[in-house]
Amino acid sequence: MAEHFDKVKGYLLDLGLTVTAENEAEELVVVDDEENGIKKLFIDCEPPIVILEQLIGHVPKNSGDLFARLLQMNNTLVHGAFVIDENAARIFYRDTLQLANLDANELEGSIDALSLAMAEHGAELLDYLKR
Repeated sequence: MAEHFDKVKGYLLDLGLTVTAENEAEELVVVDDEENGIKKLFIDCEPPIVILEQLIGHVPKNSGDLFARLLQMNNTLVHGAFVIDENAARIFYRDTLQLANLDANELEGSIDALSLAMAEHGAELLDYLKR
C-alpha cells in the first residue's frame, strides 16, 4: 500500500537522507548518506515487512575465510546482518523490520546500525574485496 511507502519515505527525509531514486509503484526508495557509509541503500516495503539492503561488494575469487569472517562480524552487529546472495557472488548488508508498527526511531536505529557496521568493519571488508 502507498501508505507504507509514504510513511517510510517521510521518515527517511526527516532523517536527512538523500533520496537518489524511488519507485512508488514498487514501494522502493534508494538513499545515500555517504558520510556515514551508506551508498545506494535500498529500502523496499514488502508488507508485512520493510527490507533494508545495501550492496557491500562482490565476493572475490580467492574468498579464503571470508564467509566465516562475515559470520563473526554478524555477531557484533546491533541490527541486520552481512549476507551473500543465492549465487555466493555478492555481499550485502540486510535488515528487515515490521511495517505495521514501524516508527522513525526503529528505522533510524536500523540505518545507524549499518553505519556502525561499516565504521567497524568497512576497512576489513575492503581488504577482502581487493583479493
